[in-house]
Amino acid sequence: MNGKRVCSLKISHRPSACGVGASDMQEMGQQHDLVRELQAVLHHEIPLSRQMGLTVQRYDGVCLALGAPLAPNINHKATAFAGSLNAVMTLAGWGTVWLLLAERGLHGTIVIQESTSRYQLPVGHDFTATCRVPSADETERFLAGLRRRGKARLALKVDILDGDGRVAVAFTGMYVAFAHIDHRPGERI
Repeated sequence: MNGKRVCSLKISHRPSACGVGASDMQEMGQQHDLVRELQAVLHHEIPLSRQMGLTVQRYDGVCLALGAPLAPNINHKATAFAGSLNAVMTLAGWGTVWLLLAERGLHGTIVIQESTSRYQLPVGHDFTATCRVPSADETERFLAGLRRRGKARLALKVDILDGDGRVAVAFTGMYVAFAHIDHRPGERI
């Protein structure tokens, strides 16, 4: 989590809010495995994600990028349907929480409590939603809450950029994670 790392399943030529960094081969391999596992989890747990053509494009330990093609997500104006944009952004935040837990060998139930989306520009092409991992302090507060109470909240921001690198859609969401039954509040996780 301290250094930037790269793992990519698909190269996107669209601007992205994710940075690119370098890492050793073992960390890249672990992230690649997590990316593949997250893709499978999303398609299994949220079947709509498969119908939307959602793919986990990359995760570098700092930022998660989920992409979707325009064709199955198009509206009557030949731009991306707002519901599809919102779904992909919601799942980018959900996936970020899932990765934070998975990197630590933890499992839990993740839900979104509330969200807000600002549609600033139309999206007329395949799109990518990017979510940055929170700071180390925010992550530790989140994990400490999960340890103490068996549940914790985490606010995340997700963006979709247009072809010129401008924010087309801005999303903020509050996610809640619940420790699985085999973990009791106060128990070390």
